Amino acid sequence: MPKRSEEMLVDLWTSLLLVWITCVPHVFPAPFTIQSKSLQTGSEGLRGPGEGQRILSRAKRGWVWNQMFVLEEFSGPDPILVGRLHTDLDVGNKNVKYVLAGEGAGTIFAINERTGDIHAMKRLDREEKAEYTLTAQVINRDTNEPLEPPSEFTIKVQDINDNAPEFTNGPYHATVPEMSQVGTSVTKVTATDADDPVYGNSAKLVYSILEGQPYFSIDPDTAVIKVALHEMDREMREEYLVVIQAKDMGGHMGGLSGTTTVTVTLTDVNDNPPKFSKSLYEFTVPEDLAIGKPGGRVKANDRDLGENARSTYSIIDGNERDFFEITTDPQTQEGILRLKKPLDFETRKSYTLKVEATNVRFDPQFSTTGPFKDTATVKITVEDSDEPPVFSQSTYLLQVHENATVNTVIGQVVARDPDATGSLVRYFIDRHTDLERQFNINVEDGRVTLAKPLDRETDMWHNITVTATEVKNHSQISRAIVAIQVLDVNDNAPEFATEYEAFLCENGKPGQVIQTVSAVDKDDPQNGHTFVYSLVPEMLNNPNFTIKNNRDNSISILAKHDSFRRQKQEMYFLPIVVTDNGNPPMSSTNTLTIQVCGCSKEGVVQSCNVEAYVLPIGLSMGALIAILACIILLLVIVVLFVTLRRHKNEPLIIKDDEDVRENIIRYDDEGGGEEDTEAFDIATLQNPDGINGFLPRKDIKPDLQFMPRQGQNSGPNGVDVDEFINVRLHEADNDPTAPPYDSIQIYGYEGRGSVAGSLSSLETASSESDQNFDYLREWGPRFRRLGELYSVGESDKET
Repeated sequence: MPKRSEEMLVDLWTSLLLVWITCVPHVFPAPFTIQSKSLQTGSEGLRGPGEGQRILSRAKRGWVWNQMFVLEEFSGPDPILVGRLHTDLDVGNKNVKYVLAGEGAGTIFAINERTGDIHAMKRLDREEKAEYTLTAQVINRDTNEPLEPPSEFTIKVQDINDNAPEFTNGPYHATVPEMSQVGTSVTKVTATDADDPVYGNSAKLVYSILEGQPYFSIDPDTAVIKVALHEMDREMREEYLVVIQAKDMGGHMGGLSGTTTVTVTLTDVNDNPPKFSKSLYEFTVPEDLAIGKPGGRVKANDRDLGENARSTYSIIDGNERDFFEITTDPQTQEGILRLKKPLDFETRKSYTLKVEATNVRFDPQFSTTGPFKDTATVKITVEDSDEPPVFSQSTYLLQVHENATVNTVIGQVVARDPDATGSLVRYFIDRHTDLERQFNINVEDGRVTLAKPLDRETDMWHNITVTATEVKNHSQISRAIVAIQVLDVNDNAPEFATEYEAFLCENGKPGQVIQTVSAVDKDDPQNGHTFVYSLVPEMLNNPNFTIKNNRDNSISILAKHDSFRRQKQEMYFLPIVVTDNGNPPMSSTNTLTIQVCGCSKEGVVQSCNVEAYVLPIGLSMGALIAILACIILLLVIVVLFVTLRRHKNEPLIIKDDEDVRENIIRYDDEGGGEEDTEAFDIATLQNPDGINGFLPRKDIKPDLQFMPRQGQNSGPNGVDVDEFINVRLHEADNDPTAPPYDSIQIYGYEGRGSVAGSLSSLETASSESDQNFDYLREWGPRFRRLGELYSVGESDKET
């Protein structure tokens, strides 16, 4: 801090000296003075045409203008004098008053209203504000009237070196390839200085390296960092820390400085070849190692990174019979030795290979440093293993005729133990491949024999699997496929290719082809089929039909005359003998059915049934069947309709033998509310003898006056309930003031004349304690349970 203060003090005095030298010529005549004078014009030259007219004149401002300056960061005990304002009107007149307005007037800058001296009242910072624009004016002290128009001037804050350079984007990170040439550009740094770049050297920066030599250098003006050392190797050192300094004042003494760091990382290039960790690799591989399985791994190390470190491996010697191959593991960059052919300890016990590792990428820039590859020797020792038996062939092809007898030897398979011990071998058939047990095998010599008769027409090929097992070690098993072809013998007679249906027109001509017939044979002779067709011996002189050979293993059936009639004979049967050319030949008799039909003039078959003659004209049998089906369907619909109607009209009457408690009908209607209860007087139904006559509605005012019907007078014991209800229904149906249709009229009257009397408690006058329910038991079995319930209730009350 003392050193920094000393530098700032030196800069301050230097700036003051420069200002003093600049302002010396103006100090003594009018130091920082703005002068003004009034220019008066003689009245003689400005007279107008009229003698009595007043001559107007304008006073022009006569400022001698000098720009004012003030040093920033000035911190003296008294306000610093910036400059002085003066006008020609001020000749010792005390009525002149100087006024200052504008930026900072009254706060930063103050003016002596009598002398016009301007002082800076606060410490100024150019970096905050570089200049201030103010307005000066001279007014009359007594009247405050302006004596001259206002004039604008500027006060500039002069810079001093009070700001150090700063690296706003630091710290920096940069990369450069290793082995780069001297002078290779790495990166560029930038520092800024808040001081005035125009005035002096306060903002003139010079860059230098404080740390990082001799590896890097920097241009003092452009700040570009460059490589300064030849052949910088990433494998030796990957990262460098460089300290950069920026100093103002052109780097001279007294200047301020700032620093930043640049971390330079060397990127990898392919400048190192792969190198095996050892020159000789030894592996032991069992002879029963499966093909494609790894037998060993080798590794060539590369000091480079990423793609530059990738290597590919190859076998360049010792693999003449192509037993091995080597591939690259993409994850570990190891060379994996794999087996391409089976090994045999008894044939060869060791192999010596020469393996080479080569870089995948090659940089010509480093081609002179040497080959980017390396070699190593790999010695492989084959280890003896207990191997399973080996068949002489992997697949056997055997043939047998389909008429071969059981136990016929079809062929033989042979397997041996390749080990030096030479164990005996036993043979078996995998029954999963011979589910029907069609074949057998001799366990000792491998002879395959027939166990069941064969039929080529059912199965032409049989594929079975034969296993060979060592006697000493049953876990050593080998398998071989045995394909058995069944050879054909002529054991099937030919027959018609399909079920033929021949049609003969009544109006056909003699010699007309009725049907073309061909035959098939399940057998498969080597020279193909040849069929011979003939009529049975007893029909060689058939008067109706004959056959014609078409020379393509087919024949045509021809008609001999044109007198075929359905009324005479509707159907003919023609037996034909078909014989093949096998040894011995096989034959079969096939019958062709020929049906006589009625045809059109063009020979199109129209009808082949005799019934067509007796059916009505225009109606066939199919049409009659359709009509009959429609009639039956209509009858079924009528029966269903009648049944549904009967079922709908059945009354819902509870039978006598049914228990009424099991037939509960619930009407879930809530009624009409309070209006319903006010509209009816239930007392009429409770005691029909007490009231006769018309009861008017209480809830509405009737529009029509309804004349009630005179009720019938009936004695106390002569009330007819049925007639009473019918009368009320008639009155309700004809009464315009009757309740709406969705309301329910409740009749609480049970009637009279029952031996048991009324069960209702509506008219019960006696209290519950005065009643005796023992009589309920005398009413019969239906009221017995009710009597027991009430009796129990009475006994409980007494208790």
